Amino acid sequence: MHILRFAGENGPRLALSLDGETYNLSAVAPEFAALSTWLALSDPVAAIHDALPASRNFPLQGELKLLAPVDAQEVWACGVTYLRSKVARMEESETQSGGDFYDRVYTAERPEIFFKSSPNRVVGPLDAIRIRRDSSWNVPEPELALVLSASGSIVGYTIGNDVSSRSIEGENPLYLPQAKIYDGSCALGPVISLSDGSTTPQRIEMMITRNGRRVFSGETSTAQLRRTPSELAGYLFKELTFAAGAILFTGTGIVPPDDFSLQVGDTVAIMIEGIGTLENLVA
Repeated sequence: MHILRFAGENGPRLALSLDGETYNLSAVAPEFAALSTWLALSDPVAAIHDALPASRNFPLQGELKLLAPVDAQEVWACGVTYLRSKVARMEESETQSGGDFYDRVYTAERPEIFFKSSPNRVVGPLDAIRIRRDSSWNVPEPELALVLSASGSIVGYTIGNDVSSRSIEGENPLYLPQAKIYDGSCALGPVISLSDGSTTPQRIEMMITRNGRRVFSGETSTAQLRRTPSELAGYLFKELTFAAGAILFTGTGIVPPDDFSLQVGDTVAIMIEGIGTLENLVA
């Protein structure tokens, strides 16, 4: 079961997709007017199941313009949650003696969590992502993203692209906010896969094309995560409140080789089974 945020005639709306049919969820009740009102409910998943019979009265036809599944939610991210990511971060910071930080956080009790994006800077499916013009080494980071309710429960999952400037972060770990937070550095979509409580590992794939030719592809599985999604969400909510819910990236396990850098005109496609494909052009 998928939740879609789409462009309606009078602004963004929510839809429910099930068994090949799509229904206007926002037409069912006021609590589904926006993601923020839905995620503020005490049990957003149960509310969707309760609304399913009524939603069948509001079928949607034709192709919808999908929007990023975020309206008022802050986007946060976890780092060094996969072994591959730890190794890459240590290598990029080796010349500046910062690699030890990443080795220690990988095994530490407390995970690395950082702010990634305000909602107005998030781009959606088929929108353009950007690379920093003052960075010589830029990469996409494909990640499973948690959609969290106001109470901190995992409501669903979507796909995130944590576009990053490795040359800037590698120069000094204290430059991480500049390497991670800028216009067009965060993509989300295409839909939210509603949580059914399952912890089955999910395959993550990424393909980058340039001038119609594949220049990189890789895959991993959430089975390689050092920490569970619930553990990561729990740390985010320890001393923070999110009245509209939140989005949390869980880290990347796919890292292109050191001689690769994104270029303007590249296309990045991230696939996660059960969710779909998030595709963006680099501008």
